Formats: sequence, C-alpha cells, structure tokens
Amino acid sequence: MSSVCASSLSPGAVDFINDGRLEALLAPAPPDAARVRDIIAKSLAKTALSVEETAVLLNCTDPALCEEILAAARQLKRDVYGNRIVLFAPLYVGNDCVNDCLYCAFRRSNRTEIRRSLDQDEIRRQVEVLEQRGHKRLILVFGEHPRYNADFIHECVQTVYAVKVGHGEIRRVNINAAPQDVDGFRRIKEARIGTFQIFQETYHHATYAEVHPRHTRKGDYLYRLDALSRAQEAGIDDVGIGALFGLYDWRFEVLGLVSHALHLQECYGVGPHTISFPRVRPAAGVHLSDRHFVGDADFKRLVAILRLAVPYTGLILTAREPPALRRELLSFGVSQIDAGTRIELGGYTEAGDAQCMEREQFELGDVRTLDEVMGELITDGYIPSFCTACYRLGRTGEHFMEFAIPGFIKRFCTPNALTTALEYLVDYASPQTRAAGEKLIAAEVAKLEDGPLKTELLDRLRRIRDRGERDLYF
Repeated sequence: MSSVCASSLSPGAVDFINDGRLEALLAPAPPDAARVRDIIAKSLAKTALSVEETAVLLNCTDPALCEEILAAARQLKRDVYGNRIVLFAPLYVGNDCVNDCLYCAFRRSNRTEIRRSLDQDEIRRQVEVLEQRGHKRLILVFGEHPRYNADFIHECVQTVYAVKVGHGEIRRVNINAAPQDVDGFRRIKEARIGTFQIFQETYHHATYAEVHPRHTRKGDYLYRLDALSRAQEAGIDDVGIGALFGLYDWRFEVLGLVSHALHLQECYGVGPHTISFPRVRPAAGVHLSDRHFVGDADFKRLVAILRLAVPYTGLILTAREPPALRRELLSFGVSQIDAGTRIELGGYTEAGDAQCMEREQFELGDVRTLDEVMGELITDGYIPSFCTACYRLGRTGEHFMEFAIPGFIKRFCTPNALTTALEYLVDYASPQTRAAGEKLIAAEVAKLEDGPLKTELLDRLRRIRDRGERDLYF
C-alpha cells in the first residue's frame, strides 16, 4: 500500500479489474447480428448481462443494430421503472481536499478555488431553502479532508433531518464522500443515511495513476475500489458506483462499471443501487486533454447499454448535461435526476443566476429551477417522484431486490410517486405546473386496476389535497 494501511481493506479485498482482459473484449471485429439480438432478448427478460455480453453490445457499430439497442433500452426502462423519474438535489458541504486529481477544481494545488466548509448553521440555512422549493431528497457532497470525517458527516446528516419548514422535510440523505474504513462506515450508517456513493472515476489502472498522484490518498487504486465492499461489511447495503467519462475509453469504463456491479452482487448478494456516468466538464484551473471526449451519440449508447446490462440498477443523470440532452436521455433508461441544482458552497442561499466557477467543482449544463424541470417532466408524461418509502421501511439491499426483481415494486412505486408528486403540486408548484400535474395524476390513477390499492390511493390523494396530510406512503 502506498498511502493506506492494508488493514483498512475489507477481508476479501481484491483488484477485480483486469485491464488486459477488458481491453481484449473490446478488440474483436463487429459481432454477429444474431448474437447481439440474443443478448438484447436476455436483457429484456430482465436478466443482468455478463461483462462479455456487455462487450458485444459495445462492439456493435452497425447503425441498424445500434438503433435496436436504443429501442430495447427504452422498452426495458418502461417495463422496470414505468414512467417515474426520481428527483434530488446535491448539497456541497465542503471543498477542502487533500487530493490532487487533475480533472477536479477542488484539487489541493488549485489556487484559484475559493475554499469553504459549511458549519451546521450554514447547512441548516441551505436545507431550509431547498425545502421551501419542494425538495425531499438530498445528496451531501464532501471533499476528502480530515475535517470531513465520519463524525462530521454523521453530524451533518442529523442536522439535515432536523430541519422542518412548513410541510417541508428532507426524508432521505445520500452521501458522496471519501472512502472510509469499516468503523467509519458504521458511524455514518447510524445517521440513517440512504445511499453511500463513491466513484472510481476511471477503472483503467494507468489512467487512474496518471490523474491521481501516488502521494495522495486517492492515489491508492485498490483502497478506493474496495471502499464499497467495506461499506457492505459495515452494514450499508445501499451503495452507488460511478465513472467519470472522458478520462479514458468510454467502452472500457462501461465494462469497469459492470464488473464492479457483478462483483458486489457475487460477494454480497446485491449489486449497486445506482450507477452514475457523468462526463468531464469545464472547471476552474483544469486543463485536460479531450482525447477521450465522449460525444453525444456515444453518450446515448453508453446509457442504453448500461440500462440493458443492469436492468434493476438505478441510473443517475446529473445536471452536468444540458437540458435538451437530459430530456432525450430519460427514455434510454435514466431513473434519477437532480434539479434546481447549485454546486457552489452556499449556493442555494448566496448564488445569483450566474455560475461562479471559482466556487464550484465544475460547470453545470442545466441550471433550471426545480419547478421548470418538474413542468417539463409532466409535459412529457413522466411522474416526478420524491418517494423515500423503501429506504425508510427497510426495503433496501437484498430486500429491495426481492420486491424489484419480480416486479412487485410497481405496487409501491407508482402510488408513492403520485402521492409525493401531489405534495409538491399543492405546496410548491407554479399554477401552470400544478394544473398540468393534476391532469397527469388523474390520468395515471385511471390506468390502475380497480381494487383496494386504487381505493386507498384515491383516499390518500384526497387527504393530501383537502386535509393537508403529508408523507402517506405505501
């Protein structure tokens, strides 16, 4: 170990990424059409793909077959997730960092970045504004620094949950922070977090070493790769993985993500709850080669292929991307997006309309308000969801998969999406968004089969609308 004691690793820590093997899988000539269609059929049967099968889809370059892949992703998205889109907001807590990642404005050698760590009162004020805009789900984002330790993260989560403004409350707090040892993960779990998210950034060893200097904590590839295994050992069974696209060949990174998902599934009985796939964006003081830039056409392909490879894993599309592209990509398998996003430290109370690059990690592509995003989703026929029921009822990890794989989760997700959407419409929406949303809810309820579930849902919608009751979940 160059920077981390080997005893910090999980008992079964192993570097399961074999660069040579993955590169070899991407070398063959374009695959036979019948093989591609067999793999698509397997995915549409809601069966996860192997690394080798995913590589076949990545090697496909025939335009007609690529369109079949996109069409299959659309169908699988409808079959598994219906027309729901979950919404959240990021809240950056601190940008002090001991790392020196070449792609990140927070890196310690970047002298142009304005450093700041929010105290608990400042966090509280940020959350008050987010609640007043209608948010129910947050992800707290931390740089990697000794002050952002497990106790501090625990305290931040408790602060967020304690804030209540009118009908507003944050019901789920996810975390994006530095890897912890098992004891650190246990301490954070005690705060009742949702997902703990750690991006490997790049799975390619040589590229990882190039962009993460060895003398930094993040320079230890295996310590980071093993991090979510340690989270599982600590009892956190809801984890998220991700790669930063644009550092290396996007096809290799897709295979890395699928390999990671399969590793977690094999070792712990449940894969990642979410996968993120952000593209490199401009950032203050960052000057990267565009050698591995991922164009929009390839970006659509990678989202579709991820959807087919991991049918039951949530796919997160962030506000790094511009509105038009985000709108298009929703149909290819995306299940979660952020909205009304500001990533400056203190940005929800202090920032104006313009982005301040010296106060944020990267440039955003979508700075629309939550209400604007909600209105567009509703116009396009999506049900915006702030549901957190599964996490608070313990339907996570293996328990979540028990519900999700047979499709029973739809009995919970659609009703809960509708009740949380109505909460937003009644409490926070503009008149235009509320009118459109009420029509959508009526149409969605009409689709449900008559029976006890529909009757109970109608009753809960009435209680939300007429009696001011909230948080009525299935």
